[in-house]
Amino acid sequence: MFHVILYQPEIPPNTGNVIRLCANTGSKLHLIEPLGFEPDDRQLRRAGLDYGDWSRVRRHPDLAACLRKSEIRCLYTLSTHHERLYTDAAYRAGDGFIFGPETRGLPVTIRESVPPDRRITLPMRPDNRSLNLANSVAVVVYEAWHQLGFANNRGAP
Repeated sequence: MFHVILYQPEIPPNTGNVIRLCANTGSKLHLIEPLGFEPDDRQLRRAGLDYGDWSRVRRHPDLAACLRKSEIRCLYTLSTHHERLYTDAAYRAGDGFIFGPETRGLPVTIRESVPPDRRITLPMRPDNRSLNLANSVAVVVYEAWHQLGFANNRGAP
């Protein structure tokens, strides 16, 4: 369906929640090293591994390796520094979404490595810094899936 890329994730429960989200939406999850935790972390298992499908999770030593090995149709970067709303993009199956680490965000070189029309953001009130990583992933993936008519869901006609 989609490719979710977590660039150097730091907080195990966030990654666990994204594992669960990807399992429920049919998306593939790519984790870019270094990780801020071990894959057998108790908090990670508690948040997602009892439910998650590890067969859809891939670890990569760096972003370049991920992009070489993945069949991503179109890559979007997400950042509070971008101006284009995530709802203004037209998504298709195979698209990829890259999210930065919780405490630092996505590096500027990665943010700007895609054309401006693929640099998207989630709206927030002016005085707020950021949204939770797992929540941000959920909002974007569900909008993209919505645009595809929630294809392949168990409740589809």
